[in-house]
Amino acid sequence: MELRQLRYFEAVASTLNFSRAAEQLHIAQPPLSRQIQQLEDELGVQLLDRTTRPMKLTNAGSFFYDQSVQVLARIREMREATRRLGAGGRRWMGIGFVPSSLYGFLPRVLREFSLQHENLEISLVELTSVQQVEALKSGRIDIGFGRLSIRDEALEHILLGEERLVVALPAQSALAAQPCIALKMLADQVLVLYPAAPRPSFADQVLQQFAVRGYPVRRTYEANGLQTALGLVAVGMGVTLVPESVQILHRDDVVYRPLSDEGVTTPRIMTIREGDTSSHVTAFREAVAAAVAHDAAAPTRPNAASNATPLGG
Repeated sequence: MELRQLRYFEAVASTLNFSRAAEQLHIAQPPLSRQIQQLEDELGVQLLDRTTRPMKLTNAGSFFYDQSVQVLARIREMREATRRLGAGGRRWMGIGFVPSSLYGFLPRVLREFSLQHENLEISLVELTSVQQVEALKSGRIDIGFGRLSIRDEALEHILLGEERLVVALPAQSALAAQPCIALKMLADQVLVLYPAAPRPSFADQVLQQFAVRGYPVRRTYEANGLQTALGLVAVGMGVTLVPESVQILHRDDVVYRPLSDEGVTTPRIMTIREGDTSSHVTAFREAVAAAVAHDAAAPTRPNAASNATPLGG
């Protein structure tokens, strides 16, 4: 499969007309048709239903089109960023993050750091903790902020502290009237877990909180991410646990309540490549350390089950 074929298919799929696509691409229609046919032959599926007027995408074609658009957009982004860096003598740093990390100190650190390092191009990528491992090892990012410390000799995990979990409830639920909720009370509720994949994930951390206390969770519903999970809670599909910093995300149809159980926390972990002493990574690591040290709201209790290095250790 060639990049050219993806561009050709994007044009055909967006116009659903070979003639117009060929005009956009500034090529003749016959070679365009041959390239799409070769792509279908390689994939072993039909991407276009040519028997209808106008032409339609098959189910497989719709999926492949969505994926092609994302890939091509990423390539265009890489091309432009590379040109900007080369033209302006700027350096680049990639940061991966799980969505819940954006409700804590990280946005403030990013703003201040960007102002102090104007010659540094910072790219932010939403990735699960598992996805950050491969992104770090491949060089797609330089720093990751997640909730899991996944053992890998190529990486160093820095524990930034423990953050308490709170329960998110539908505003109209009976439990919402309680000022504090016991974890045991949630075991009989539908527990919305996120992210559904890849695993392990924050979802497994939540299930572990119930398991170690002997509270079997009877019913679960898996969501792709934090925002979706809260949306499901809002419509009464269940309840979910979120880091307490997420409470800043106010919704009229969702309420947050503290848990009465002790030790229901999730780690905040910064991950870098082992031995990475590059100046920009070192400077950002120091900025994070300073922010955590001066953040009175940041829990600092160590996690005995984590294999992350405590901040400053």
